[in-house]
Amino acid sequence: MRRIGIDVGGTNTDAVLLEDDRVVRATKTPTTPDVTTGIVSALGLLTAAMPARAGGIDAVMIGTTHFTNAVVQRRDLSPVAALRIGLPASASLPPFEDWPEDLARLVRGEVFMVEGGHEYDGRPIVPLDTAAVRQAGRRIRERGLTAAAIASVFSPLNPSCEEEAARILREECPGLSVTCSHDLGRIGLLERENATLLNACLVDLAGRTTRGFMEALIRSEIRAPLYITQNDGTVLPAEQARQFPVYSFASGPTNSMRGAAFLSKRDDAIVVDVGGTTTDIGALRHGFPREANNVVEIGGVRTLFRMPDLLSLGLGGGSLVASEPLTVGPLSVGYRLTERGRVFGGPDLTVTDIGVAARLLDLGARERVADLPASLVERTLARIAAMLEEGVDRMKTEAAPVPLIAVGGGCFVIPERLAGVSEVVHVPHQAVANAVGAAIAQVSGEVDQIFQGLSREEAIARARQLAEERAVRAGADPASLQVVEVEDLPLAYLPGNSLRTRVRVVGDVASH
Repeated sequence: MRRIGIDVGGTNTDAVLLEDDRVVRATKTPTTPDVTTGIVSALGLLTAAMPARAGGIDAVMIGTTHFTNAVVQRRDLSPVAALRIGLPASASLPPFEDWPEDLARLVRGEVFMVEGGHEYDGRPIVPLDTAAVRQAGRRIRERGLTAAAIASVFSPLNPSCEEEAARILREECPGLSVTCSHDLGRIGLLERENATLLNACLVDLAGRTTRGFMEALIRSEIRAPLYITQNDGTVLPAEQARQFPVYSFASGPTNSMRGAAFLSKRDDAIVVDVGGTTTDIGALRHGFPREANNVVEIGGVRTLFRMPDLLSLGLGGGSLVASEPLTVGPLSVGYRLTERGRVFGGPDLTVTDIGVAARLLDLGARERVADLPASLVERTLARIAAMLEEGVDRMKTEAAPVPLIAVGGGCFVIPERLAGVSEVVHVPHQAVANAVGAAIAQVSGEVDQIFQGLSREEAIARARQLAEERAVRAGADPASLQVVEVEDLPLAYLPGNSLRTRVRVVGDVASH
């Protein structure tokens, strides 16, 4: 099987060609403002030596930071109609209440609050006010809004109110993009609603971005199904992924972690991915990133949905270094490293310059950093080691030393010995581990819901069946499915032997 993996970062676009389990070719090109041109350039370099075989590609997997950057940079966001179902409860904190005001101004199209929703045990609070939902639909049509987000109280336990409201809104507003919170989040209303609102404001951008990716494949004369990487280390077909752009948040570091596992043949380890601006530290469990179980802020917005457990440090190859007092980062020259770094003739002292002076890598002109005091180089490397040790310690869940896999273009800064680390593992193609992780990605299906009146074994079996059905719908080969995570939690405050069960399965991409 021949697959292409691409990771579109803020600085570089990395691409690899995999044949079965072997990296045949890898390339790194600058990311372009329109993304399409950068991908076409990367694909051209990959297939230059084998143009006749470009048609023999089985799948193309693309990961992108586009959607996260849009939220952080407050750009390309669509105004959203927010419909909350829960009155007479939940009225005191309306949608967008805890958002940064500059972001809320861009996304808050119209807010509607209607009666309906369910209690924590699945009983209706009051019947859904369908007349109020229909009136909201008419107002959305009058305003010309194109996206809506629906959140109902305890909808992960019973999604019927959200499903009925979505049906009514689509009747009133043909072509309206509707995101329902039970498809994304967990029990907590505000954080689940926030994730839904973010998704809704990005759907239009996701459509344009996906079309750009498809255009890049057409221009490169590659006829293969396109998949978009998700933040759990798996992929979705492009047509499905464009409906849930928030699942691509943090997919870049996730791809790096999956690539690290593949290249090192290790399933459990700490992964340190050093880029140009930041260092991301995460933990592998069974070959996949450990999932965060707490609230994750995205662009200042609190969310609670599937996200990898990551720690980001302001440390990278382009991080600025100052001598008195000694500071490393968090400011970085980023993609301008080849203009601003001293080894390239620029005025700024960066971590890359320190690495060249210490002979950790051979880049640019070493004579341009020959005047750096040895004490400054040593102190800077010691500060970097201390930052990494603290980060690793924060991500570990055990006192014993653990292996560390080093990836990313800036991983020359990782010393061979670190406190709490049993060994530092360097792998081939570590600079493009993110693209490798995209290329090897599988398809997943996940269920996280409460079952009542079933034994533990019956609840897990039912959750597994639902998860497998979702994976197959997402494009997985049914024969390759395997369970990678099972969690169950008895809920004493609910009636009927209630059990919250989470099951996740993964499988290979089905052949086309």
